[in-house]
Order: sequence, then C-alpha cells, then structure tokens
Amino acid sequence: MPQRTILELMPDGSSPFGKERLKQGAATAPLGVVGSSVRTLIRQAFAFLGLVLIAVAIPIAFVTPLLPIGLPIAILGVVLLGRNSLWGRRWMEGVLDRHPRVERFAPNWLMKAVFGREKRTPSK
Repeated sequence: MPQRTILELMPDGSSPFGKERLKQGAATAPLGVVGSSVRTLIRQAFAFLGLVLIAVAIPIAFVTPLLPIGLPIAILGVVLLGRNSLWGRRWMEGVLDRHPRVERFAPNWLMKAVFGREKRTPSK
C-alpha cells in the first residue's frame, strides 16, 4: 500500500496547520521561530556593542584631546544603540527632549540614521 500524505487523508484537502503553514511548508515553519530569535539576539548584541563603544569613547576622548579619535567611536556606538534597541532610542530621545541644544550639534544624516527623522528646530 503506498504511503499517503496528511493532505490526502484530510477531507476537502484542508490542512491541520492552516493556510500560511501550508504555503510555507512544514519544514520551514520551525526555522521562522529560530530565525526570529537569532535576529533578536543579534540586534541585542549590536545594542550592547553600541553601549560599550559609547563607554569606551569617553576615556579615549580624554586621553587623545588633540586627535578626535573618541568622536567617531562614540558616533558609531550611538548609531548601533539607536538602530538596534528600543530602550536605547527612547533613552536618547529623552536626553534630546531634556537638552534640546544637544540636537543642534548632531548632523542631519546622523539624526536620520538613528531616529529616522529630520532635526527639530529648537524653539526659543
């Protein structure tokens, strides 16, 4: 007797997994959960790396006052933290709300890269 698939055993060709699962195939469905978890883990690792880069940039900036080595490191850390972490973006938005003059030092490309918006004009 030939082996029959589960779809042949179900009435009217319906699937016990639902239409989305039938389109994806049963073999790829568990990979979606694992892939989502891996992406979340990588994003959190990038956010942590951004936080570490910000913390490292401060002493480097004081050690090398004539060469601005700490500034690019801090900018990279801010971009990584803002793009990969919701709490990091909220923290930075809070800092900018409390200190609106800080935002005028940030270039427009940096505001677009981190927050996805243009710079706000400070109200006087």
